Amino acid sequence: MGRGRGVVAVAGVAAAVGLLSGCEAEYLPLAAVRVDDTGAAGVVPRPCGDDRVLGPSLEGVPSDLFGQEDPGRNVSGWEAPGSRRPADGEFPLFSPPGAWHVLPVGEQRLLPGHAYQLAFGKDEYNYEYSGVVTFTATDLARLTLGQVWADDRAMSLGEFERLAEGSC
Repeated sequence: MGRGRGVVAVAGVAAAVGLLSGCEAEYLPLAAVRVDDTGAAGVVPRPCGDDRVLGPSLEGVPSDLFGQEDPGRNVSGWEAPGSRRPADGEFPLFSPPGAWHVLPVGEQRLLPGHAYQLAFGKDEYNYEYSGVVTFTATDLARLTLGQVWADDRAMSLGEFERLAEGSC
């Protein structure tokens, strides 16, 4: 699955900062999505250390018959402009922490036939990394209790925690 418009925007900022600073932001598996025992999807963010994050967002875009995203339209998600400390632990996929003052975009539910991307950037002058997870409703439906979706695959929460920590 390709990257959505959010990664394109994050990548554009990263490229501009990279040109000015001589370095380029990395895309790291610092976010996961899971489904609880009631079937509700949730986000597991894991930025490095106590880093502040910039512009966390969820974008859902239609996929064509070949599974490619249509990067032109976000029809299901949210945007949280500005810098913030990520919430401790998890939060529901379509209900980020209230202090984030999110701007909802389109339908606030997982839509079949859509590709989703949750992304955030490290909020620092050198913009070292972007945390990204891409998924579909089908990916989440395949998860068993206790699994998360990160790095384009299912894994245990412990595996994700080690992956995120090792990525920092």
